[in-house]
Amino acid sequence: MMRNDCAEKYIRIRAEIPEYVRLVVAVKSRTVEEVAAVIEAGAVDIGENYVQEASAMHTALRERASTINWHLIGHLQKNKINKALPIFDVIQTVDSYEKAQAIDNRVKTAAKSIVPICIEVNIGNEDSKAGIRPQDHEPFEEFLEKLIRSMSDLTHLKVQGLMTMGPRFGNPEDTRPYFRRMKEIYERIKDLGLLHVDMRYLSMGMTNSYQVAIEEGSNMVRIGTAIFGDRNINR
Repeated sequence: MMRNDCAEKYIRIRAEIPEYVRLVVAVKSRTVEEVAAVIEAGAVDIGENYVQEASAMHTALRERASTINWHLIGHLQKNKINKALPIFDVIQTVDSYEKAQAIDNRVKTAAKSIVPICIEVNIGNEDSKAGIRPQDHEPFEEFLEKLIRSMSDLTHLKVQGLMTMGPRFGNPEDTRPYFRRMKEIYERIKDLGLLHVDMRYLSMGMTNSYQVAIEEGSNMVRIGTAIFGDRNINR
């Protein structure tokens, strides 16, 4: 796919989805030229899966890097927190109190005061995916409320929403009940009005499912393939 095609596809998708939906461009394994093209086309949110790739991309983009918001959308290992904090503006994949506490403890060393986070929920209870599995913590809504209450006491974090991958099906309609439950969980937590918690984002929906996710209440989607095409694993 040519560089201009990336920009055109980004512009088309951005125009098609509602204005209130935040579009995070997932750039795993993409080239600097491709990422620069979508930034020039108006992208303001970039999502990376790996800290090392994000660091290299951040450096390669030079002055452009400071004009966008960087989202960590892949699993964060504790030994990568120190490297992640200077790069990312949002960490979407916090899946335990221990990890939240580890991030909170290291924020000051990254010359930041507050780091926005999302709690990652493995809504499909899939062994192959990260995130908190509802089946492991029943009743899940009560467990999640207690978890977020405990995180709200951490001085340098701000819980801003929930994130999920959702199961991947050939037919996007099959994801609908999972997204619907996520929306119900999100609204329940939001309605609690917890101190130091600002539930503003429900991050769910990717290339194959973002339209269904938006219909079910998502206000943040993470899209890569629909913009860039299939990844070239030989890069």
